[in-house]
Amino acid sequence: MERLRQLIILFVLVTVLEHASSARILTISKPDRHDIAASARWLVSQNIWGVLSTLSIEHDGAPFGNVVSYSDGLPGKGNGIPYFYLTMLDPTTRNALKDSRASFAISESPIGTCKRDPMDPTCSKLTLTGKLLQLSEGSEEEKVAKKALFTKHPEMMDWPKGHEFSVFKLDIINIFLINWYGGAKSITVDEYLRYKETKVASFL
Repeated sequence: MERLRQLIILFVLVTVLEHASSARILTISKPDRHDIAASARWLVSQNIWGVLSTLSIEHDGAPFGNVVSYSDGLPGKGNGIPYFYLTMLDPTTRNALKDSRASFAISESPIGTCKRDPMDPTCSKLTLTGKLLQLSEGSEEEKVAKKALFTKHPEMMDWPKGHEFSVFKLDIINIFLINWYGGAKSITVDEYLRYKETKVASFL
């Protein structure tokens, strides 16, 4: 009986620890799915990584997808524009400097608010298409972007200086959002960028 009690306690402890390690703190609560601009901005502000695709200069212009970390601003103060800290050793960077056309895809799944398969329409997903542009070193925008990136990803500050990291941004031209059944939702870049985050904070 004592052995059984110990096993039950161990199981409960492991379960609690697993939940604690996978839990995410949301600075903005998930918006109503009918608020399209809010849904898109929420996905960008709450995520920390996505798949950045460029046109490969090494494979005759074939799409090249790469998992990258990003930030759109300080917590609760995002502007919706994804900023990236990329090394010149990365094919993504070299591709963008040759042809800036790019797309960036993110999913609700990593946030932890969607319990279904990532391809399920109720599990929101967003693709931003535009131009991947390098920011001028020392510019005001680069300073703001660096602060946003280093706040969300502190380890970036220790990445090797010799790898020539530089700040890039996605200049958004088109937005593709699915957050429910019925296909992609209609949203303009202007509607997306003008949205202001006003939802209260919540914790998962």
